[in-house]
Amino acid sequence: MKCSRTIKSLTVGVSLTLLLSFSNNESYRTEHNVKMPYKKYGYTDRQAAARLLDRFSFGARPGEVDAVVNMGIDKWFEQQLEGADTDTEVVKRLANFKTLGLDNETIVNTYLNPGQIVRFAVKNGLVNKDSIQADKKAYQDQLRNLMQQMGLRPLQELQTELINQKIIRAAYSNNQLHEVLTDFWFNHFNVSLTKPQCVQYIQTYERDAIRPNVTGNFSTMLLATAKHPAMLEFLDNASSVSDKNRLVNKRVEAAVQQQLEKKADDMQSAGSPLAPFAQQAVQARKVQGLNENYAREIMELHTLGVDGGYTQADVTAVARALTGWGLRPLVKDAPGRNLYERGLQNNFGNRGFVVEKDFFFRADKHDDEAKTILGKNFPANGGYKEGEEVINMLANHPSTAQFIAKKIAIRFVSDTPATSLVNKMAETFRKTDGNIKAVLITMVNDREFWNQKSSREKIKSPFELAISAIRATNADVQQPAQVFNWINKMGQKIYFYQAPTGFPDRASYWINTGALLNRMNFGLAFAAQKIPGIKIDLAALNNNHEPESTEDALHVYSNIFLPERDNKQNIKRLTAMVADQSLAQKINDAVEKTSPMQQQTEDNMMDAMTAVKRNDDKLALNKKNKSIITATLPGNNSMMAQVAGIIIGSPEFQRK
Repeated sequence: MKCSRTIKSLTVGVSLTLLLSFSNNESYRTEHNVKMPYKKYGYTDRQAAARLLDRFSFGARPGEVDAVVNMGIDKWFEQQLEGADTDTEVVKRLANFKTLGLDNETIVNTYLNPGQIVRFAVKNGLVNKDSIQADKKAYQDQLRNLMQQMGLRPLQELQTELINQKIIRAAYSNNQLHEVLTDFWFNHFNVSLTKPQCVQYIQTYERDAIRPNVTGNFSTMLLATAKHPAMLEFLDNASSVSDKNRLVNKRVEAAVQQQLEKKADDMQSAGSPLAPFAQQAVQARKVQGLNENYAREIMELHTLGVDGGYTQADVTAVARALTGWGLRPLVKDAPGRNLYERGLQNNFGNRGFVVEKDFFFRADKHDDEAKTILGKNFPANGGYKEGEEVINMLANHPSTAQFIAKKIAIRFVSDTPATSLVNKMAETFRKTDGNIKAVLITMVNDREFWNQKSSREKIKSPFELAISAIRATNADVQQPAQVFNWINKMGQKIYFYQAPTGFPDRASYWINTGALLNRMNFGLAFAAQKIPGIKIDLAALNNNHEPESTEDALHVYSNIFLPERDNKQNIKRLTAMVADQSLAQKINDAVEKTSPMQQQTEDNMMDAMTAVKRNDDKLALNKKNKSIITATLPGNNSMMAQVAGIIIGSPEFQRK
């Protein structure tokens, strides 16, 4: 199959030597060229290519193993590290997306949630507030007309394009490693669509803070995430302020508070529908103060790790160092916008204020007193630079090197990576000031990455499963939202994970009977083309030759979907599944006997999977009339679709 990759005119090893030229140690630079020792550990070129595609892409496309071998194993990885390959297909599929290039100010003034639309309309006298209760349909029509006139769009459109672009890039980008790393680092620095305050900023967060930095220096990405509105709002650092500040005039602050309270009371007396929001704003201002949420998570989740050697006193001190870090007023008619613009005219910079794009350091809200963090003293009146210095210190701390190295090794090698490998990666992190490319090179050059015992150990998340199925079948996805629906059904609602930890990266989190049944459901529905907006040509994958039998189809499509694996045992198990006449009952028994979160062994996984009953019409409902397998197979291609679906839903396809 023709590969669309652009082969760059690079000498193997040279580009990585230049990459590491910041190091003063020539022998260290030479040592960390890409020189993978896969042959030494029993891999052929094709097996090594398949292993790299399993771990550094969202799955191999048909013919891609050959393309990697022809390019050269080391050179392919170098090109993936660069991430500069032409992505014509992605550009074409994203051409009609309206939000991808917008800045935050345009987004927050264009894409509004229902409450924002109501407040905007009432405040500007554009709708009759009495009609809100009197005639809801007329009121909704009035709002709809208003949105069209004012060029406003519903927030759901922004969220839909955010989700769809992720699916399209993952499925069709030639720069697969960069897409995998974007997913990895977003999860590491997680923010969530479940928090209303940060919803409008998540698209630019991934685009501007994560995506450009995935193979750069860790400290750059850490600072970029810390200053982005999405993170500032998600972990509440935008509201963390202090009155221990030489610029604070408490008499002025009290007068402003009194004025706001009077205005809120007046709105309440007048029966304004905005009165509750005004009261909330007054109350929020009353209770504003030090917030430790971000300080705790930047140490526990983003840098040092839970055992990184910090104390509660360090958390409080970091929170104090980051007071005043917020975002400029982006809503055009927000009360604070005029104050902000007047401040710009009066030269904020002379008083220690900092404005960088949407980031706004409020010098008058910063804790100016001296601090001690991780044994280091920070003198009084450090201002914005104090917070920047703290973040850089955390990024380059030895505990951070160890924590990040292990997390990368868990993602790309094993749920329980060898200590020797993690230590080598951490050493590279320290020597290169946290250069992510160098850490990845150390990993792939190490024997532990090529340890046969860790091959196939990692389990795909639902997102990875869906995207790998698309790539393995060369599927044409015209409705990415339908893929998202299935990913959500399988247990991973991307961009909606509520905790700052991000989705756990371990097999036990993803593998339980209920999840496996949903995965098999997905495989069968996908292969049977019962997911709207997805087209697959199974015959074309086999040069338009229809397999002669079920056994032949199992061999053909196993080798296409699972290249360079020993598929004999899996085919044997799947053959039994197809032939078993009592599989519907087995799936019911598996559901009833296994708790939803029970971890599965290999045998348990197969027990759950053997619940697929061959039936060219409809596949099985359980005793409670709850759908287990719901794919209806097309008549002429039922055998191919059923076999392909069972392979995609099988435990072997879940592994990477």
